[in-house]
Amino acid sequence: MTLNKTYRAFVVDRDGEKLISGIQELDISALPDADVKVRVQWSSLNYKDGLAITGAAPIIRKTPMTAGIDFSGIVEESAIEDFVPGDEVVLTGWGVGETHPGGFAQLASVQGDWLEKLPDGLDPKNAMAIGTAGLTSMLCVMGLENNGLKPSSGPVIVTGAAGGVGSLAVAILSDLGYEVSALTGRKDYSEFLTNLGAKEIIGRNEFSEEVSKPLLSERWAGAVDVVGGKILAKIISQMKYGAPLAACGLAGGSELNTTVLPFILRGVKLIGIDSVMCPKPLRVSAWNRIAKQISKEKLSSITNIHSMSDLDGLGKDILRGAIRGRIVIDVNK
Repeated sequence: MTLNKTYRAFVVDRDGEKLISGIQELDISALPDADVKVRVQWSSLNYKDGLAITGAAPIIRKTPMTAGIDFSGIVEESAIEDFVPGDEVVLTGWGVGETHPGGFAQLASVQGDWLEKLPDGLDPKNAMAIGTAGLTSMLCVMGLENNGLKPSSGPVIVTGAAGGVGSLAVAILSDLGYEVSALTGRKDYSEFLTNLGAKEIIGRNEFSEEVSKPLLSERWAGAVDVVGGKILAKIISQMKYGAPLAACGLAGGSELNTTVLPFILRGVKLIGIDSVMCPKPLRVSAWNRIAKQISKEKLSSITNIHSMSDLDGLGKDILRGAIRGRIVIDVNK
């Protein structure tokens, strides 16, 4: 195959102290030297992308940088045996869109170890409807299961339930037979979350105050938290004896004001979930489960397609909690 000499990319740069971003036409020579070149078809918008695009946090370590922490597409050139032209692949994490040019582009050049071949049952479009958010959700579920959680254990709470990670966690857990309580700051999303399988909708206000006691009445058999801060602290105080809690985000803040009492008196298990540097065998296992277990009907119901030209506005929207479900980016529009 012959690669085009130029490609479109959404680039974040700085003019002095001012952050500037937008679509640029780049020469193919701008691609880094790496094992595999991919014709990107789809990317997605994640909370971290919002931080990067707006400059709200120093996600991007050097500029100019093509943003986008994940992508899917088709291999066009490969210098390694693991991939051949025509392979459908997905990439999440590994510093792409942070220190290495990312997925908001028509072309990408990356290390082969960072790529996964799409398992049967997934195509590039629904791979990005899942994307980093879905991989993170499945890693949370697997972490909970590996620490003893079963559908018979009792109710599971998911915070930030209307967002990307949260909505997919609600869908996955409900399809596995769990009783899911969805916590959200948007009560108008109740029908959306109920359709994904949530049995109870909880308003964020119930969890917004400081925890009054280190241990509150036992309530949750498991939890997936994408928020952090006060909400995570309160959930920890309400976990049942021996219950696992998977923490994977900080949309509500990185601070955690708690005590050791839930851990040493109730045996609560706080599990950290990282999808960026997650080892390849665990990624493969997670993607295989995703392909088999995620309802394509539910996935379609939470997916919205946008073009790269929408990214500036979408980056602001996701930080203020105005995004519902998953935003898939068509890099060719």
